[in-house]
Amino acid sequence: MSVCTRFAPSPTGNLHLGGIRTALYCWLCARHYGGNFILRIEDTDLERSYQEATKLIIDSMQWLGLHYDYGPYLQSERIHIYKDMAEKLVTQNSAYYCYCSKERIEILRKQQLSNKEKPRYDGYCRNNGCNKIKNKSYVIRFKNPLIGTVKFHDQVLGEVSFKNSELDDLIIIRTDGTPTYNFAAVIDDIDMKITHIIRGMDHVNNTPRQINLYNAFNADIPLFAHIPMVLDKNHAKISKRHNNSISVLQYRDQGYLPEAILNYLVRLGWSYGDQEIFSIDEMIKLFEVKNIRKSNSSFDPEKLLWLNRHYIKTLDPNIIAERLSIFMEKLNINYLNGPILSNCVTAFQGRVATLKELAEKSRYFYEDYLHYEENAKTYLISHIKLSVSVFQNTMQEIIVLTDLTDNNTNKLIKNIANKLNTEIGVVAQLLRIAVTGTLISPPLNITLRLLGKNNVLQRIDKTLHYIEKI
Repeated sequence: MSVCTRFAPSPTGNLHLGGIRTALYCWLCARHYGGNFILRIEDTDLERSYQEATKLIIDSMQWLGLHYDYGPYLQSERIHIYKDMAEKLVTQNSAYYCYCSKERIEILRKQQLSNKEKPRYDGYCRNNGCNKIKNKSYVIRFKNPLIGTVKFHDQVLGEVSFKNSELDDLIIIRTDGTPTYNFAAVIDDIDMKITHIIRGMDHVNNTPRQINLYNAFNADIPLFAHIPMVLDKNHAKISKRHNNSISVLQYRDQGYLPEAILNYLVRLGWSYGDQEIFSIDEMIKLFEVKNIRKSNSSFDPEKLLWLNRHYIKTLDPNIIAERLSIFMEKLNINYLNGPILSNCVTAFQGRVATLKELAEKSRYFYEDYLHYEENAKTYLISHIKLSVSVFQNTMQEIIVLTDLTDNNTNKLIKNIANKLNTEIGVVAQLLRIAVTGTLISPPLNITLRLLGKNNVLQRIDKTLHYIEKI
């Protein structure tokens, strides 16, 4: 059997981390078994679906590298298929036309609730054999079996069963001719030969209804895996409807790396021993649905940030530089006017947590204007006399140097500290402020080397003039 999985989001809002974790698990399952992965957009809810959301879903998948083998299929372009299949069920007496008004259904619902019964359709049109009536609106309902039990083995939850007496005759085609979720999903899964369905725990109650539909079409039933929820810090499910979700693309725009997002999400409900860091190849090799935990997982933004810092620190600087260039452009920083971007990345690796932070902190390498942070100003003022001496002596020593090698810089700082009878750390901090405007930067020898001799001299001179105005 060739494995085929699908990710089938509805385009009703941003794709959040809970949704993309489902996509990742489906993608890994397909890749682990050398199968196919399909992207399907379930956009038949005309009131809530919108085109821009579809683009956001596709952009999110592409950014994360979750490439699909087929799709994206739009359910809105397959309406005629669902109508034809529903009529087929009517023909074989597995479905029927229902002409009950909304008013009748509402009255029925209120009566059942008052009697402390579970609200469900009472089968009026099923029992009265309603045929198609010209020019009268109707829905098509599926004839759910009245007796027996629906049983299935869930790859996460284990054995699950529902009594058919607890299920009613669900609507499969609405009055406007569009299919309902349960029906369209089954038709598509049959048509697309889906073998494994991995989705959220909130879909468990849909599964027995869908299994009965599979049986009505004499179709093979896929393997189901209902994965636990992702909760926020308040233990609420992360979802569009709860308004507590952040778009995956917002993380991209904040400077997170796709490697960090995927690594974080794969561990948010699945594990392989005590291993924390996984490459994509390792995920594909090791991932198995049976190792998904049954319990819900809590989203930890600090853990995600830690992982992002790790990947910025450990990935090839050239890869980071390519992605960093986008953020430099957004901040109007001309990264061609300074050190090679990959060298700048190397200098900051281990010191920043996001690409956005890296772009902001490396600004002084590429801009002539020097902004002095408030804490840096305070430090300068508290050492104002010493500052002048340090800067003047530094300029004299740098002028005669051919280049600012690490060795030259270390000797220079030590010589000035000895000459002025002060601490090496104080000299280094004053020079750091003079060339960066900050108290924190990569090691000073690296900072000076990346800036270059001429830039260092110009900035020290500017800082001397700045001190004169204090």
